[in-house]
Amino acid sequence: MMYRSTRRKDDRKSGPQAIVIGLAAGGGLYVPEAVPTLAPGFLAELTALPYAQRAARILSLWLPELAEQLPPMCEAAYARFDHPAVAPVVPLSGNLHMLELWHGPTLAFKDMALQLLPRLMGASLRLIGERQTILILVATSGDTGKAALEGFADVEGIRICVFYPHNGVSEVQRLQMATQTGANTRVVAVRGNFDDTQTGIKRIFSDPQCIHQLEQKGIRLSAANSINLGRLVPQIAYYISAYVDMAAAGALQMGEPMDICVPTGNFGNILAAHYARLMGLPVGKLLCASNKNNVLTDFIRTGVYDRNRPFHLTSSPSMDILISSNLERLLYELCDRSEEQVSALMEQLKTNGHYTLSPRALSALQAGFYGGWADEDEVAGEIRQAFEEDRYLCDPHTAVALKVARDYQRETGSTLPMLVTSTASPYKFGRFVLTALAGSCDADDFVCCERLAELSGQELPFAIATLRNKPVLHKTVCDVDEMWEAVGPMKS
Repeated sequence: MMYRSTRRKDDRKSGPQAIVIGLAAGGGLYVPEAVPTLAPGFLAELTALPYAQRAARILSLWLPELAEQLPPMCEAAYARFDHPAVAPVVPLSGNLHMLELWHGPTLAFKDMALQLLPRLMGASLRLIGERQTILILVATSGDTGKAALEGFADVEGIRICVFYPHNGVSEVQRLQMATQTGANTRVVAVRGNFDDTQTGIKRIFSDPQCIHQLEQKGIRLSAANSINLGRLVPQIAYYISAYVDMAAAGALQMGEPMDICVPTGNFGNILAAHYARLMGLPVGKLLCASNKNNVLTDFIRTGVYDRNRPFHLTSSPSMDILISSNLERLLYELCDRSEEQVSALMEQLKTNGHYTLSPRALSALQAGFYGGWADEDEVAGEIRQAFEEDRYLCDPHTAVALKVARDYQRETGSTLPMLVTSTASPYKFGRFVLTALAGSCDADDFVCCERLAELSGQELPFAIATLRNKPVLHKTVCDVDEMWEAVGPMKS
């Protein structure tokens, strides 16, 4: 199976090659030349399988070159998850169903892909005969960084440097990264927001001097952000698995559609749901849920993407994004798979900070997507409502999605089952969740988490309980224009 760049017609790669490269030349993203389809009976065949085997079957459709290696890789990747279903579906009132994606070692949905990506990358390197050292650069808005560090720590032949916005993540998220062990890991705080950090990474990837400097030392750049194909494909699997679980539980009949609501900033998670729909998964509407940084909501409603707006720090930092990188993959489809049109739109965004879809492209976008958002008071209200009505504890990102899902049901009268992706443990944002439920907490974040566990009657996750006393190993802070220098020993 072959993949091509969204910006260059002549840039075609196999799946393993695309995984190793990460970001295509010229800043493009790799997309499938043809989306694989689900054969008749495929979904029913998954019903009796555990999650790891389901994932291997689904991923083999996208990465046939790795098909024989996928079963043991998936078994190993999901062995450390604390729930036997790996990604369980929990029903709530109001025909809502929560897809919990945070049962991995870092308590965030990024584990679903980043526990597998190092194995995919290692197998891809061997398959294509790549012998250079791989240097992975990551821009994170909170959760990707720790999940990537956890997955790649001490992996032979790979180094990883993670950048995050200084004062732009929760204290738990910061400490998860700053205490990371591993001789091949480095973590740097950047003075700026996530968009600044992500732009800095892209600048390094496109700088010939940086590339040449690394090549001279036998080092090759790659990415572990959601722009990497190896991040995107594992995410498709959990939407298909969730549908199978809902059918098995009687929430829908096999072949009947469901709606899906995804809290998203960089558009990767919801794009995976879109690809699952293109494969033939019965999906009605995809709901794109945003926080106060609602550039995607406006885009879906008007066809105008405009990042020229205030940037807000919110309780859902993984969505504090104004430049959604993975949206480019959807644009490629909306623009009739025209590399020239995509390149022109991306240049407009870079130069003017905005672009506008054609009426035809906007119609296609709105046929499949709905956009909505929630402010901070509404997020707190959703956390309270979920706990009071269903005794369900959710984090702020998930609460954003709950609010948008309920809004959509009220506006449209839809009676389809609604799958809501729950993307992080509430204990990663214990202070905000506790405040929403019981009022402000003057103690530190760890005491807030302990009080939240007492209030809910749950056990404090081990990953949070043991974090407080870990030594801080990474203390570097830099400006955006100092990021290349801050990579430091990773590039030598």
